[in-house]
Amino acid sequence: MHMLYPSLLRCTLLGTSLSLLTACADNHAASQVDTPTPVVQSATISLPTAVSPVSTATFEQPTQSFASWQAAFRQEALSAGIQAAVFDAAFAGVSPDMAVIRADRSQPEFTRPVWEYLDSAISATRVRRGQALLAEHASTLQAIEQRYGVDRHALVAIWGMESNFGQYMGDKSVIAALATLAYEGRRPAFAHEQLLAALRILQHGDVQPSRMRGSWAGAMGQTQFIPSTYNQFAVDFDGDGRRDIWDSSADALASAAHYLQKSGWQSGQPWGVEVTLPSGFDYALADAEIRKPISEWRQLGVNNIPAADDQARAVLLLPAGHRGPAFLVLDNFRAILKYNNSTAYGLAIGLLSGALDSQPGVQAAWPRSDRQLGRSERIELQELLASKGYAPGAADGIIGANTRKAVRAFQQSLGQPADGYPSHELLQQLR
Repeated sequence: MHMLYPSLLRCTLLGTSLSLLTACADNHAASQVDTPTPVVQSATISLPTAVSPVSTATFEQPTQSFASWQAAFRQEALSAGIQAAVFDAAFAGVSPDMAVIRADRSQPEFTRPVWEYLDSAISATRVRRGQALLAEHASTLQAIEQRYGVDRHALVAIWGMESNFGQYMGDKSVIAALATLAYEGRRPAFAHEQLLAALRILQHGDVQPSRMRGSWAGAMGQTQFIPSTYNQFAVDFDGDGRRDIWDSSADALASAAHYLQKSGWQSGQPWGVEVTLPSGFDYALADAEIRKPISEWRQLGVNNIPAADDQARAVLLLPAGHRGPAFLVLDNFRAILKYNNSTAYGLAIGLLSGALDSQPGVQAAWPRSDRQLGRSERIELQELLASKGYAPGAADGIIGANTRKAVRAFQQSLGQPADGYPSHELLQQLR
């Protein structure tokens, strides 16, 4: 879905539709899998279960009725060039959707480890279905590859992750959902922008209001684009005069390819590779801000790097800390994160694309005995780090770059591998 608030929107949709493939509802809106903007933050996946409602007291309540808000927004939309007939048809029968409000105001307490997320994302069923669709749509995918330079296996992997190959696209009216969020959501300015973008889609004539359906956060179609992303990157690949990401798999896949191309996808380059690290390796180098040429990683003793452009720059990713698998990820991984800024999602796309191409999966063992921190525990960890002077940033339960930096500093003070991984053991040491 491209990026809704980029971590909320994707979770809910994937969680419901893809059997707990939750990285979305604004993972693009409900994910705790955050990754620092270019490349990685946390590899923990939020589950849609055991959700704790957020107190309404923490949200600014609307000071006007929905009807008054709609009237004001109508004037703004018309001033922005939206035709009155288009607006009125789009808003016919629209009222605030309480299910959208509940989804927007809830935060998951418990999290899913990255390995469980990947187990589900790369299921045998999904792989078989994806391989069948690769064969079925071979000519279309070849044409898309030739035009945009994006690997067909990666495209089909995104198709599978976003909507289970078009089977689960969301059943919410995009106009109603975004209007609800613009009226009283947590990020009204963002929803406001997307609502105007959705009206422009309708005015362009690509889809009728009744067919413009998607997730509670406004992600649409087989590739789960938000409206602004649609307006910028959606293409009419099947030549019928409409950019139809709902009913045309060719348009949906080509639109995703166009988006990845513009996000920096490098034709012929892998997304990344699983590697092994030497004894005594400095795990603090596993930092999203540290990008080194492949040649330098080799000099540091990183093993199992296949023949590649030695000048290509890569980030070392340890999604489960130093006791789990290690990956070097390149520019194409960064392009995937533009689609969904979650390291777990990026890994899922990369590994699923490999599985679709009959490549082996992850070789190193995951630390499956580890218990993941819940949201309240992550907040406690941040508070304890701050109390000890490590500056983890806001105590919000999101393990971002500042928190990882603080964790590394604390680990170094204990003489432990400074991998920045917020384990339950680390929390116990802080207490």
